[in-house]
Amino acid sequence: MLPTVARVLDLDVMRRGLPQVVAGAGALERPVRWVHVSELPDVAGVLRGGELVLSTGIALPEDRDGLARYVRELAGVGVAGLVIEFGRRYFDSLPRALVAAAERHDLPLVVLRRELKFVAVTEAVHALVVNAQLEQLRVSEAVHQVFNELATEGAEPAEVVRQVARMAGAPVVLENLAHQVLAHDPAGRGEQELLEDWEHRSRGVHPPGRTGHDPRSGWLVTTVGARGQDWGRLVLVDEPVVLPPDVPHPHAMLLERGAATLALNRLVVRDRESLERQTHRTLLSGILTHALTVSEVSLRAQALGVPLEGRRLVGVVLRQRQGPLPAALEAQARLRDFTELAATAIRNARLSALVGALDDEGVGLLVALGSQQDEHASLESFAAALRRLSAEAGRDGSAEGPVIAVGSSVGSVRDARRTLLEATQVADAALHDAPGGRAAYYRLPDVRLRGLLHLLRDDERLQTYVERELGPLLAYDAEHGGQLVQMLRIYLEQGRNKSAAADAAHLSRPSFYDRLHKVERILGVDLDQVESCLSLHVALLALDAVRR
Repeated sequence: MLPTVARVLDLDVMRRGLPQVVAGAGALERPVRWVHVSELPDVAGVLRGGELVLSTGIALPEDRDGLARYVRELAGVGVAGLVIEFGRRYFDSLPRALVAAAERHDLPLVVLRRELKFVAVTEAVHALVVNAQLEQLRVSEAVHQVFNELATEGAEPAEVVRQVARMAGAPVVLENLAHQVLAHDPAGRGEQELLEDWEHRSRGVHPPGRTGHDPRSGWLVTTVGARGQDWGRLVLVDEPVVLPPDVPHPHAMLLERGAATLALNRLVVRDRESLERQTHRTLLSGILTHALTVSEVSLRAQALGVPLEGRRLVGVVLRQRQGPLPAALEAQARLRDFTELAATAIRNARLSALVGALDDEGVGLLVALGSQQDEHASLESFAAALRRLSAEAGRDGSAEGPVIAVGSSVGSVRDARRTLLEATQVADAALHDAPGGRAAYYRLPDVRLRGLLHLLRDDERLQTYVERELGPLLAYDAEHGGQLVQMLRIYLEQGRNKSAAADAAHLSRPSFYDRLHKVERILGVDLDQVESCLSLHVALLALDAVRR
């Protein structure tokens, strides 16, 4: 660290001048960046801050206002202190206005009662400054070496925080953007004292810039993040210290290096996970499209740490319940995060599986179960883990969480495509099912008629049936901007109870009845006939399947 004013006054060369502090004694720990000898009353204009100004005072103003302005300007640029030698202008004491101004601005003011060679003082102090700079370079090299190793090894956040605290000799805390503690090291001090009421204390510290020192609390804070996405702050909880405006905190470089290592390691983990997901997705796609042979799938999955041979394989498809449609980039990020969430749930459930995105909206899994693993218990454990993680992350707007669809288990890699396709069809059907009252996941028997219609959705005969039953009504809505199809759907979903349907449609009963009569006229049907309503209800379910 740079020498302080107190350290300079303790030098032998300074002590020969019999120095006496007459003002600003509380700021003697200010660092001295340089020594500047000047007799000019407007010397502040050529200073940068951190200088110790030596003067005989021979050219200082005689009036009170001039002396006050001289001190105010020095303090304004952040000089470390002012030393005036007796013998040329002043002999026994300094002007009261000068002393009062220095005290008011907390500027160390020192008198030398014996004459000194200022050049000897500058040489001694500059030697200390140069040595401090060399020491800073050595420390910087050591810091970079330590944190390069931590980055290469992919160290956990707790280890990075521990190293910063050890090298700084002060407590360090890593917090998220909500000011919640993610990792900390008290550096041998009381943990209770460090963390007590942390969020409230942290919210009160807002230093300028990405790295800044808060002189009131003594905290040194730097933002943690990369690629324009900040996710936390690294805080050095130190004692308050007064620093000149352009003098960085002695631990600023250390804290920034720690923050960079934290950000880099997070990106490495995320990219590594993303690369793993991409590889899994390629395998799943190869299974579904027959792009890979059975032996290729088995070999590549084994290399990924997901052995498929000799295991019972279960296809699982996840879809998020429909909410407001996000923008394209947001949708991609959402799907990526959803995929990572599924992979985490698989790990939490202690299962082995290929996990990857199937399309723009769904995630596919091929779960490999050992002979001792119960299929239902394993899938329930995965479903519970996924719903818990989804709720914690706020990924799904529904309290029920995402749709989890499961295909029939198969005994060989050759049949893996069949279980994945079945899970996809179940997911498409279940996505239209009202949430609630279900088991942990859907299987083919759970989706019943919807499942059958989704299996047949590409059949032109089903499409013809939909057009025959609903075509005129769809055309009317398209031409007039109406919602008659939706009114019909509500009526049938409410069990043909007109009063309940009107309430569900948020319409008065006469208005709703009028719309039902219009549906009857357009389609040429009687909605009081059970068979007509059954036929229309099947057509609406088929329409959902075809549109999907």
